[in-house]
Amino acid sequence: MNLEKTIKSLEQKLYTVRCFDTHEEAADYLDAQIDGKVVGFGDSRTIIDMKLYDKLSKHNTVYDPNQSVDNNGFLEIAKKCLTTDIYLTSVNAMAETGKMVNIDGTGNRVAGSLFGHEKIYFVVSTNKIEQSLDEAVFRARNVAAPKNSLKYDLPTPCVMNYKKTGELKCFDCRRPERICNGIITYMRKMNDIEDVEVILINEEMGF
Repeated sequence: MNLEKTIKSLEQKLYTVRCFDTHEEAADYLDAQIDGKVVGFGDSRTIIDMKLYDKLSKHNTVYDPNQSVDNNGFLEIAKKCLTTDIYLTSVNAMAETGKMVNIDGTGNRVAGSLFGHEKIYFVVSTNKIEQSLDEAVFRARNVAAPKNSLKYDLPTPCVMNYKKTGELKCFDCRRPERICNGIITYMRKMNDIEDVEVILINEEMGF
């Protein structure tokens, strides 16, 4: 993983890039930058582990679908996240070329990362960086998606296979519970969003 090359590639694609050694430093930075705003979160294990909801909700209005108690609550909050001032999420994989990849089941995380906000933050740990886009897509499908499915203990082939063999693998299944219904590649910063900032954390986090 070439971090310097990745940062340069992201900047060439018009992203603002900040790099931190620890997630605590990254969380403190975001806490200082975001104040008095309406904030929405995508479903992100990295953001949960950084305890950003606890930090930001002290001086912002924060909508986090993970604060819901059931699926209906999740969807209701997720819809509110689509029109907030600030949106924070992560990605499943990133290439050293600066292209990023996300897989989504419900679509809220991907939808919120594309349009409708003053500013978007992608909070990404460096263990998600691969050399090429093909490798990034492979990681998203065969590492991140199975791990997310395992988190919810879904009855999908990837989860059942992992429990039997310890192997992470996508089976492109037809199960209604599958969470990899859509995949997007961010080629470059989206137009009409003033600033999209990539927060790189030099730790292993998330899926």
